[in-house]
Amino acid sequence: MSQQTATPGRDIFLVSNNVDELGGVTTWSHQMARLFTERGHRVHIVGIAPVAEEIRQKLPEDLPYEMTTLYDAHPPAARRLHGIKGRLNAPERRRQAARRARMRAKAEELSELFRAARPGGVVIVTQVWAMEWVALADTKGLSVIGMSHESFEASQKSTRGERVRRHYPEVDRLLVLTAEDADLWIRSGMENVASMPNPLPFMPQSPAPRTAHVVASVGRLAFEKGVDLLLDAWADAAPHHPDWVLRIYGAGLEEAALRAHCTALGLDDSVEWMGSTDDVLGALRGASVFAQASRAEGFPITLLEAMAAGVPVAAFDCAPGVREIVTHGEDGLLARLGNTMELAGHLHALMSDRELRDRLGDTAFQSVQRYSSAEITDRWEALFSFLER
Repeated sequence: MSQQTATPGRDIFLVSNNVDELGGVTTWSHQMARLFTERGHRVHIVGIAPVAEEIRQKLPEDLPYEMTTLYDAHPPAARRLHGIKGRLNAPERRRQAARRARMRAKAEELSELFRAARPGGVVIVTQVWAMEWVALADTKGLSVIGMSHESFEASQKSTRGERVRRHYPEVDRLLVLTAEDADLWIRSGMENVASMPNPLPFMPQSPAPRTAHVVASVGRLAFEKGVDLLLDAWADAAPHHPDWVLRIYGAGLEEAALRAHCTALGLDDSVEWMGSTDDVLGALRGASVFAQASRAEGFPITLLEAMAAGVPVAAFDCAPGVREIVTHGEDGLLARLGNTMELAGHLHALMSDRELRDRLGDTAFQSVQRYSSAEITDRWEALFSFLER
């Protein structure tokens, strides 16, 4: 039984880079907004900038919470002016000064939203770029929680690792997705770190029938999602299973290149490009195997979704979040990152063996329930109460 919130009617702001980009952070933000609203909180999702139409997520029109996007167009990138040449670049200096002035104005808009919050309000910053604006805003009287939705290792391979160290030391709590990642951040010098996993998006009453000869993949068509690597693995596995198809659900800027790669591998007859779907559960229930070949992940919601549907997964062990969700050989099969032949072997095993599919899928259906939305929302409620004291 889920506990009731200790402070009814809390104001919760979810601040992200944007409100509707295709991807896991957007899906998570709207899921948590709905869960918090159901607990009696007043939720406001705030995005910094709009996104291009081709990577925009379709959202329901009757959302039970507010949404705001601060900028009408994406703000210009910040650039550091290096050396005497940079200091003498008058046009660029003027451009950067104008950008900073615009940032301060937009941060003041955030401050106005925050000042209207009732006591006990919380600001959850889901992405570190958005924190640059929150850091300029007035958050007096509010608990501020910063988040990193990727693994420690992935953040260190980009500028986000340095920006987390710059912008998150003073927040009330930095939340990452696994205890393993939290420990790595603490050992790197951050002292305010804890972990919070993602909740299940849905909890079906029964597992999928697993009768269709379909392998499904769900996710953005982006480099880090490794669909090109999945196609390489499929090229090894598919010839042994001519009656099976790979259905790829998703959209993104890499689609044209991925389709060309598919054609070059001679896979057009066994790969179906399904586009984005509003019915992920329906897509999964129409499959018997789920495949994920991501180069990097945080706490992949699509793995949770597949396991909740009772569909056995074959995935790259690319992050602590994957290892926390999937136990190799018990509720899924994990391959070493980038090893497409090993991933192909797992796909081959699952497609060949109905008994293996059913055993792993049924175990996944049970084991993933530890991430139920009620349980994870209770953990958020406890954190809010702790930070308020």
